[in-house]
Amino acid sequence: MTNNILIEDQYKRTSLFEKENVNYLVHVLKRFNTVPKINNINIITSTSVPNVFKIVPNESIIIGALYLKNPVLALVYLRYGIEWQLWYKALERKNEDIALCDVAAFEVTRIFYKLLRKEDKEKLEGVNYVLINLIKDSEDLSVKSLLNQKELQAFHGINNVNKVFKDTWKPIIENLAKPTEYLLMAGGDLRLNIDEVELLNKYGCRPFPRPDAFTFASSTATSVSNFAFDKTDKARSILIKNSLKHGFKQSTIEFSELLKQNLRKIFGINEACEIIFSPSGTDSSLQVAAITQIITNKEITHVLVASDETGSGVPAALKGCHFENNTALNYPITKGDKLEGFRDVDLIKVPFRDENGQLKTTDQLDDEVFKAISETNKLGKHIVLHVMDHSKLGYQSPSEKMMKNLDTLKDLSIQVIIDAAQLRLDPTDVQCYLDNGYIVSITGSKYFTGPPYSGALIFPKNVTKTIVSTKKMLPEGLTKYYNYSDWPTSWVCSTGLSDGFNYGSYMRWNAAIVEMDRYFKTPILYRNMGIEMFCNFVEDSIKEAVFLEPVYANEIRTNTYNDKEFGIRNIRTIFPFFILKDNEALPINQVKKLYTLLNSDLSAKFEGAPLEIIRLAGQKCHIGQAVSVKYGNNLQSAVLRISLGARVISESWVNRDISLFFRNIETQMDQITVIIKKIELILAHSELMN
Repeated sequence: MTNNILIEDQYKRTSLFEKENVNYLVHVLKRFNTVPKINNINIITSTSVPNVFKIVPNESIIIGALYLKNPVLALVYLRYGIEWQLWYKALERKNEDIALCDVAAFEVTRIFYKLLRKEDKEKLEGVNYVLINLIKDSEDLSVKSLLNQKELQAFHGINNVNKVFKDTWKPIIENLAKPTEYLLMAGGDLRLNIDEVELLNKYGCRPFPRPDAFTFASSTATSVSNFAFDKTDKARSILIKNSLKHGFKQSTIEFSELLKQNLRKIFGINEACEIIFSPSGTDSSLQVAAITQIITNKEITHVLVASDETGSGVPAALKGCHFENNTALNYPITKGDKLEGFRDVDLIKVPFRDENGQLKTTDQLDDEVFKAISETNKLGKHIVLHVMDHSKLGYQSPSEKMMKNLDTLKDLSIQVIIDAAQLRLDPTDVQCYLDNGYIVSITGSKYFTGPPYSGALIFPKNVTKTIVSTKKMLPEGLTKYYNYSDWPTSWVCSTGLSDGFNYGSYMRWNAAIVEMDRYFKTPILYRNMGIEMFCNFVEDSIKEAVFLEPVYANEIRTNTYNDKEFGIRNIRTIFPFFILKDNEALPINQVKKLYTLLNSDLSAKFEGAPLEIIRLAGQKCHIGQAVSVKYGNNLQSAVLRISLGARVISESWVNRDISLFFRNIETQMDQITVIIKKIELILAHSELMN
């Protein structure tokens, strides 16, 4: 019996599997990382009828050898065929509704084609095949005209007699007839868009697996793993089936609530604590700003700790201003303009570093934060304190001691927000924050390596109670950002928001929760030992490289072995470093260039070099992107970061084998060595950075 495979019992010594045909088929199947996996659907190649493409419903897809000679062409056709089979299964093989399969498969394949590399599209420019021609002309192709395309019906041989497209299908097509990789970059903003050459977004990663890269970029963003992608792709298939059976709206709400319940379960969060998913961490800041506006009549002051190491759009969001030029719901707006309905607020920034670029001490930061709160409190304002628990470079502020000192202030009106965007926390840390009445802002896209733009706010019971009791409505400008369905149903304040669902946000969170679940399934003893083992190696490797200078060199490192319990927030897991050339830090523009070169295949630049050098140059290495930091007192430079991500642990724990676990971590430590060697190689050929 087959199980989740595409080819079964076909490898026999026949003409189908002559050397040339095998090579063609391998070229196609190697790129199946974004194609759904469907049980019991065979792909059969044909040399006897080389121009055949046939879908045998619920059984197989037959493709001729002429298609295979152009692997990109074959891939597009197979993507259509497999998507058609997926919807046919979801319909439970109702031939009278076959119109849905034709429309859905075409819509998915059309988007799939758009996401192909530029060089792939060039290989399809001269071909004359019906599906490719229809895709290229699809801008003017309505559903009605699509249903009259006899060539599409000929693929499966079932006559679409009624040619009726049901109204109930429309939202299902609009939301779910999209490739999973498209959904993982939808419902965010332009920063998630990928280029057409390398298929990378602004953060240097992809909305589909990128197994060829060494990836330690969890402090910024990471390409989705094969494991999480397949699980999310499966979730899309289930949603299609449930939507056809129970209705789109009901199935979507149930899916959203299931995600929230899974997140509560993973972190042991009380049922009374509400969760709002948001398109990004910066969107979470805008949501906090909006909620603050309706729960107090006082003037508002936000005290933003680590203003130099939080998201670049956060200050604007807290002031109720647009932080990009388009919203998560794809409305064009003007960056910097104020959203409708927001009152003016004050913002006090407390950066980690002074004007000379030097990191402030804990006492300095505590004094600065306490003074800002104390003086603002005297003015009778409501204060929103944004506490940083793990910044871009791995710092925390203010201290627990200072937080306790706030109790000495009289008539203090304050709400504490924990910026835990990195989510380098254990479940007990999250629970403790909520028990203290703090709102916790998290993402699933940093430490847990879900796709970028997986933001969420977790509200403690007392804040939830206050929000439920208010009769005020959220600022109307939020209608361009969020849907009513994103917010708790008990909150009347959000009923004026837009209708609809942000499937991009849901799918990204599904992938993130998959990563969280498998991370916490690793036994805690081995998990903690693996973390220590990996982080010790990274720290030592950076210190030993004479061309790298860690920015944390003078820190007194917490000795976690003396703690009663291991806590991930007590160990450094983000390792930032300057890059030196002739004992001088590289200027910021060269650091950014080196970051891009690291993440690229440079083998073509080293033709004629020894094989070892060519392999090193060709290895793609994705690490944390550049953060501007002064070197000394004058040079504006930047640091790059190597970071521990949850996958270092979860992908090492396979087959429940302890010895394999530590060997797998050692393999990833070897990848760190390669990354550092590639940095050295680029520095030795400085012309690459010009």
